[in-house]
Amino acid sequence: MHSHPGNVFVISAPSGTGKSTLANRLVASLEGLMFSTSFTTRPPRPGEVDGKDYFFVDDAAFDEMVRHDEFVEWVQVYGQRYGTGREWLRGVLNSGKDVLLDIETTGALNLRRAISDAVMIFILPPSANELEQRLRGRGKDSESQIQARMQHARHELELYHAYDFLVVNEDLESAYRQMESIVWATRVRRERMVGRAQDILREF
Repeated sequence: MHSHPGNVFVISAPSGTGKSTLANRLVASLEGLMFSTSFTTRPPRPGEVDGKDYFFVDDAAFDEMVRHDEFVEWVQVYGQRYGTGREWLRGVLNSGKDVLLDIETTGALNLRRAISDAVMIFILPPSANELEQRLRGRGKDSESQIQARMQHARHELELYHAYDFLVVNEDLESAYRQMESIVWATRVRRERMVGRAQDILREF
């Protein structure tokens, strides 16, 4: 999976950091960038479309894919499994499109082992206190759930050193511009532009 025209971008962050907002805006704004479509064993939620939101499969099918090494990475979350299909990803990258994976740290580290040139982005909250306030402000979690999310956030933050870029989401607009810059800079790295440069050079 090392020779592919498209780029792989991975975004991870603790819950409540604004990752989904930033990732959705990035895909909506940048041409040639699309979300990865994961395989999952969880049932579809109302309105979700198979092949668009997820590839919905049963446990037996997922087991079979694991046995045949058909996932670049896969994880189990709250009793359900999620995985990035190797052939699906290869097909999209070979078409020249960039793929954005919004995955938690375990999956991200597994993917990095499979795709060494994946660009890893970690989004940090401005502070622990700010993250706790954001979680409380959502009004979705009980006190015990908030404490569990804060504890898990600390565990995820301890893995920041495994990422290439660290973006602090203190101001949403500023954080978005930083992430957009990472995508554009990656697209014009020398190794990505060699073919174009050689074509131009041949004209002289």
